[in-house]
Amino acid sequence: MTTRAVPAADTELVQNILEQVGRRVVGQEYMVERLLIGLLTGGHVLLEGVPGLAKTLTVRTLAETINTTFQRIQFTPDLLPADVIGTQVFDQQTGQFRAKKGPIFANIVLADEINRAPAKVQSALLEAMQEKQVTIGGTTYLLDEPFLVLATQNPIEQEGTYPLPEAQVDRFMLKLHVGYPSRAEEKEIMRRMSSGQPIAVEHVAEPRAILEARARIAELYVDDRVMDYIVDIVHATRAPEEAELPDLRPLIEYGASPRATIFLAQGSRAHAFLRGRNFVTPDDVKAMAPDILRHRVLTTYEAEAEEVTSDEIVRRILAAIEAP
Repeated sequence: MTTRAVPAADTELVQNILEQVGRRVVGQEYMVERLLIGLLTGGHVLLEGVPGLAKTLTVRTLAETINTTFQRIQFTPDLLPADVIGTQVFDQQTGQFRAKKGPIFANIVLADEINRAPAKVQSALLEAMQEKQVTIGGTTYLLDEPFLVLATQNPIEQEGTYPLPEAQVDRFMLKLHVGYPSRAEEKEIMRRMSSGQPIAVEHVAEPRAILEARARIAELYVDDRVMDYIVDIVHATRAPEEAELPDLRPLIEYGASPRATIFLAQGSRAHAFLRGRNFVTPDDVKAMAPDILRHRVLTTYEAEAEEVTSDEIVRRILAAIEAP
């Protein structure tokens, strides 16, 4: 293994994007970095937080830094699947039906307040997110790369929200919990927004550069011991007693799927890439594990009664499994 750094062009690409996003978004470094990891790995991202935490602004700004197509879909209770993926319309001039493509046909799609729409609309995203294709009237259309769904949702306890189907939640590589800014950050937000004028950002990346960076990230070195560490973490969510955590068994309804293992390896590579390394360390795995596992570890009623969250379960697993 060599320990050379990632190419200077990749480092410059990341820094340029972060600089542009930082013009509009104060703080929220964790959210911005995780969105960038999603972009650089092709993994969809779900952001959860109360309204007003700049979730939508951050996603829109990230999309604007890339010279590519962007669509925002506002999810509402009366939204229909055809409003997302498109439908067939009758063309009077030709006397035939033709496909009218929906807003899902964009490189970056912001699904805003995704849990405001019922399950049939949420599930309309499934084929697009997993297969990178959409079927309209029996014809399948491939989606252009890069294709990324960045979704925001309000906490489930809020009125007028629908829990996402488990199959759809598993399609999201990352689920982020977005918190409040610090006092100093909030003062800076107030100062920047006092002018009332929009803050311009520049296109600093091309889709081709993103795809090339993805290819290099996929080639980053992962030692066999780190691979075993990733598998041990995910396996512990299914069989905690084998990780000497028998007290977690009654708290876990279902553990993470093999998709979690794949995403954890991809996310760890991207985490190392953002730090200028061409190899993955256990610290990269620890950093990414909560965001990749929190929506894949389903808790039991007993866990809810004891107020034990999936985050707490993942924290216990990471503390118990020895890093290489």
